[in-house]
Amino acid sequence: MLGSFWKQNKRVKYTGLVSLILVALSITGCSVKQPRQVAIASAHPLATQAGFEILQQGGNVYDAAVAVSAALAVVEPSGSGLGGGGFWLLHRESDNLDIMIDGREKAPLLAHKDMFLNTSGEVNKQLSLNGVLAAGIPGMPAGLVHLSEQYGKLSLAENLQPAIRYAEQGFPIDGRHQKLLSFRKNILKQHAETADIFLAQGQIPDKNSLLKQSDLAQTLKQLADKGKAGFYQGIIADKLVNAVQKGGGFWTLEDLLKYRIIERKPVTGHYKGIKITSAALPSSGGIVLLETLNILENIDLNAVDSITRKHLITEAMRRAYHDRALYLGDADFIEVPVERLINKQYAQGLSSTLRTDRTLPSRYLSGQTPEKQGGRNTTHFSIIDNQGNRVAATLSINFPFGAGLVAEGTGVLLNNEMDDFVSAKNSGNGYGLVGGEANAIAPEKRMLSSMTPTFLQDDERIAVLGTPGGSRIISMVLLATLDFAAGHSPESWVKVKRFHHQYIPDQILYEKQGLSAEEITGLRALGHQLKQSYNYGNMQAVQLDKANNSLSAASDHRGEGLASVQQIHE
Repeated sequence: MLGSFWKQNKRVKYTGLVSLILVALSITGCSVKQPRQVAIASAHPLATQAGFEILQQGGNVYDAAVAVSAALAVVEPSGSGLGGGGFWLLHRESDNLDIMIDGREKAPLLAHKDMFLNTSGEVNKQLSLNGVLAAGIPGMPAGLVHLSEQYGKLSLAENLQPAIRYAEQGFPIDGRHQKLLSFRKNILKQHAETADIFLAQGQIPDKNSLLKQSDLAQTLKQLADKGKAGFYQGIIADKLVNAVQKGGGFWTLEDLLKYRIIERKPVTGHYKGIKITSAALPSSGGIVLLETLNILENIDLNAVDSITRKHLITEAMRRAYHDRALYLGDADFIEVPVERLINKQYAQGLSSTLRTDRTLPSRYLSGQTPEKQGGRNTTHFSIIDNQGNRVAATLSINFPFGAGLVAEGTGVLLNNEMDDFVSAKNSGNGYGLVGGEANAIAPEKRMLSSMTPTFLQDDERIAVLGTPGGSRIISMVLLATLDFAAGHSPESWVKVKRFHHQYIPDQILYEKQGLSAEEITGLRALGHQLKQSYNYGNMQAVQLDKANNSLSAASDHRGEGLASVQQIHE
């Protein structure tokens, strides 16, 4: 058969011959192994490169996820790190497995619900945002070990090599790193260990100056060599606990020893033919996303003008975020009515309260709380291969550079995730989010999160996406989902102009040029309060087109990340 093809096509060029051979093989019934392709989008070029480096060494997408996670902990210390935590949403095509790896931080054993209150019963926000009391027990290292050992092909040591190299050899800092340092400089300067690593004689280092983190490299080596015990026991654990206790914090060696990863079933739902798979509690992201989409499913958003469309989306957000404040917390500690909140009939009832001619002020839903100023935080990456295996991971240390404190001799920046608990009823956290007893501080409890790593799937496409952005994460993923539903590409999802409402404060927050002058006037006429913000978010998105088995990827232009599709040579 091949011979006849060759005789009939003597003058065909080599590239054409390859196609003919493939056709011939298909005719003879021979199977042709399809080239393996993978798409990665992350918040830093070096992290994306780390993922591809591991893939070229024979790793799968889960090995790549370990490499990207660890690399981001080094090259984007403002967003995540070994001292923080996160959620990894996985899909494995071979057995159609969907699972969420919960690496969220926990409150220490000695934590209590009044730990951030002063003698007058008021919340001292400085304690929950800065220094040792603000830090929960980290979940990131345990997450890396679990992901590598349970789902990867390569060893943990191999997967951590790029991150170790970046920490040892250093990397040039970029403009975004400088801006986030400026946001937290005064806090970082208070801690000599932190200032020595990230500042230059107390000032912001020059762009492209080299950031080396030798202690962090040694901590990563301990993790690579000893697995979970390399961080949660032994010399690193001793240094972490000593640093926290020296500053008046509550951590003990028992806290670290007791930390466990939990595998959870993601929340799932449907919106107009699209299957949504997203983060489960202790993240509020998936529940609030699904509830909002369920409300909007009862409305034809294409049949109304842009002002009415944004008004209705805002009103749906308001109601879903209200339920977040009322009901959501760590489901291992409290009973949460998840099935009711994501039920279509429940959403239909909420949808019936929406009016096109006016807004419903948040005070009619519940009491007010003062607005709090938040900062940019967290990180996200997305990975998919052309077989459909995929990872969406959102990782965090909360505010930029977390609690601002590096534990001496470890290079580990401590998180300030304890601020994500509710310290007093209806008291806003650093992002203005309110809550009640459901998210009150308790020993070993996991604080409520807004991180929303998400998969979208219809008959033609599979999407993987997510973003940092504190309380605004959910609304950003919502707007991207609506853009996916409109048939647009990853490049479009990450460029969507953003607006947000979280019930309290009672206002639409919109990024610069996020709303037109006409929309601002129209929304105000409907009774909305509006406030312009900086351009926020840093979405990372990838997509598999089922029809031609092609991949695409996009990194948010608001950040300095890298999205790439590469063929993996095996």
